[in-house]
Amino acid sequence: MFPFTLERPGDAASALRLGAAPSAEYIAGGTDMMQLLTDEIRQPEHLVALDGVLDDRIEAAADGSLRLGAAAKMSDIAADPDVSEAFPVIAEALLLSASGQVRNMATIGGNLLQRTRCPYFRDPGVQACNKRNPGSGCAAMDGANRTHAVLGTSEHCIATHASDVAVALVALDAEVRVAGPNGDRAVPIDDLHRMPGDTPHLETVLDQGELITAVVVPPTPAARRSHYLKVRDRVSFEFALTSAAVALDVHNGSIREARVAMGGVGTKPWRLRNVENALNGRADELDTYRDAAEHATEGAVTRAGNQFKLELMKRTIVRALRDAGGRP
Repeated sequence: MFPFTLERPGDAASALRLGAAPSAEYIAGGTDMMQLLTDEIRQPEHLVALDGVLDDRIEAAADGSLRLGAAAKMSDIAADPDVSEAFPVIAEALLLSASGQVRNMATIGGNLLQRTRCPYFRDPGVQACNKRNPGSGCAAMDGANRTHAVLGTSEHCIATHASDVAVALVALDAEVRVAGPNGDRAVPIDDLHRMPGDTPHLETVLDQGELITAVVVPPTPAARRSHYLKVRDRVSFEFALTSAAVALDVHNGSIREARVAMGGVGTKPWRLRNVENALNGRADELDTYRDAAEHATEGAVTRAGNQFKLELMKRTIVRALRDAGGRP
């Protein structure tokens, strides 16, 4: 493991001051960071511990919104009755993430900032990885790319974003509250993660020293009829081949509002507004779901190993919408 100093600040202001150093990084639950440190994928000179510094409260407001402190544990959020009742897609996405042991340690803020599970990024013996070694190439392009992205890719990177709950939060138009050396700001979660372009090593819009302090989910009638479906190679502790977070507001048999986002297919959590537009105003029935799902693959670029995802994407959306609506 690369040598580093571990700082334990007593408050958020001290954490921000320490985190502003060019060679510093933050650690909270550490479930992803520890593996990256062990494999020397990340090599900070200073590690700033956030335990006891950040808010861990889970608060449902009277207006129907939800606030999640960045240090709230994934398991606590999933078990919260206000979350499971008003935002079931969030609870379901969390329960389908990692393992129970990991969820007991991992924080919501850390989950949103986890790094890709691309095996070439995670293997320091592979030189060609533009995320790890900018300008070195992308071994996945012509390598083992079955699990890789088909949306938001570039000639420099096709790595898939790994978070499940980020997909649910994108579907619900959540907002991330951020603190940094230059003050506080709010970032729509759909804008938090960057597409790779020609700088895949820059994964988020956060500046050096900035950290997530909370996630705020606005109220929406569609949230109560929401669902997260994850398709993967094995039942537990596996990342998505495809996943869908959907939410529907239906009145008198007509879809007033639809929210659809996908995971396992994009270089960031992927909002499918073209699918939503094809659902809105239509009858709440399977034929509508199927017609709308045809739009999911627009703009997709496949490689040799992941062409199957195109059909799987459509089927995942249809099944998620069907399950959200309680249809047979």
